[in-house]
Amino acid sequence: MPALPPQNLLVILADEHSPKALGCAGHPFVQTPNLDRLAARGTRFTAAYTPSPICVPARAAMATGQALHAMGRYADNADPYDGAIPSWHHMVRAAGHEVVSIGKLHFRGLPGDDHGFTEERLAMHVVEGKGDLLALIRDETAPPRKGAAKMAAGAGPGESDYTRYDRDIAAAAEAWLQAKQGAAPDRPWVLFVSLVTPHFPLTAPPQHFDRYPPEVVGMPKLYAPDQRPTHPFIRDYAATVPYDSGVTDQATVQRMLAGYYGLVSFMDEQVGRILAALEGTGLSGATRVLYTSDHGDNVGARGLWGKSVMYEESASVPMILAGQGVTPGAVCATPVCLTDLAATVLEAVGCATPPPAGSASLFRIAEGAEADRTVLSEYHASGSREAAFLLRDGPYKYVRYATYPPQLFDLAADPEELADLATDPGNALLLARLEIALREKLGGADPAEIDAGVKARQAAILAANGGREAVLARGDLPFSPPPGVTPAWS
Repeated sequence: MPALPPQNLLVILADEHSPKALGCAGHPFVQTPNLDRLAARGTRFTAAYTPSPICVPARAAMATGQALHAMGRYADNADPYDGAIPSWHHMVRAAGHEVVSIGKLHFRGLPGDDHGFTEERLAMHVVEGKGDLLALIRDETAPPRKGAAKMAAGAGPGESDYTRYDRDIAAAAEAWLQAKQGAAPDRPWVLFVSLVTPHFPLTAPPQHFDRYPPEVVGMPKLYAPDQRPTHPFIRDYAATVPYDSGVTDQATVQRMLAGYYGLVSFMDEQVGRILAALEGTGLSGATRVLYTSDHGDNVGARGLWGKSVMYEESASVPMILAGQGVTPGAVCATPVCLTDLAATVLEAVGCATPPPAGSASLFRIAEGAEADRTVLSEYHASGSREAAFLLRDGPYKYVRYATYPPQLFDLAADPEELADLATDPGNALLLARLEIALREKLGGADPAEIDAGVKARQAAILAANGGREAVLARGDLPFSPPPGVTPAWS
């Protein structure tokens, strides 16, 4: 592939958008016309993963282009990115490009922190610069999260702080683009627009909620209690983050589904506003677009809501790349990760700074480079008693825990992950090969050693914040508030 001519780059990030909840991905009823049009003029990546299926670590790894174990920090929602490790924002800015963020960042955000942006507008950072300290309690003493009960209670038609915030983010992005109309910068710019929907609360504007009545949404797969997986990691998560505890009947489930899918359509509407502004200002021909999400959402599958597990609904993400140098209407099945944004952004704007090791340009991958690559996701946060590592290698997904039994899925033959192949003795050689590949991704480290190291850092952060009782007394937050909104502790 010849060198790309430098152009502007617009990155649009959603929060908690399951890759299956896309019309262009073949969803039977979800309505995402703006993202579908973006996919039609670009390439959609069908094996894209988050570095970690929870907000703060995913965003830290996406910023730095490095895996969590490689950084040795930022592994949970109480260890936010502080700018200490250089990000692609730092690299692009240092090369003389304007790089602006609008919306949710979920970094530490304390005075003096430099996250690498030229400017941050409407930035949402973690609460008090500390975030979710309850995530640090991961052993058998971890109490059930109180905020989880609010998931079902908040589902329905209406407006929330998050829908209002996303409208403000979209309006700010429109204004920023309009201000660029007719300008001729010395170097291409990067605009990072980060929305907060479809992250719960599952309160969707009525015109979008009403798109998804009960007869349309049906019921999630494997929702009945006797259908749910019994793997110990899943049991730990469901017990500590009991989102399903507020569900009393089928109507409640379907109201939650309508809320989630309504928020997906609402978010798509905001994406449409931003893309229309790009087109209306005459900047679309000089600007590439990348759309993705920080992680997915279980959306009731297997009785789970939220994220935090390694099933596809949670750990994989939508990813669409469009613009000059990208094949329109194409689909790429090569595994990719949000850590690949670093190399992608640097190439898009013509920045000669070498990307972090392991970060590969989506432009190159879309054209067939590194077709046999593997990608990694890891989890060390709330609801888990031990680490989980996901390796995607071709059609196989290998999920390795510190001590719990591994899981193995053939996503080509079983895209819904209904059959765990790890217990089949006939797969022993395959499991051995995937274990070797995983350890290579982990730099030769033993997964249990990484688990112990993360827990040691978490114990130190817990102690620095007064210990277990002080953190419990601080309370629980069901979700981070937007700028200017008082945290609703429970």
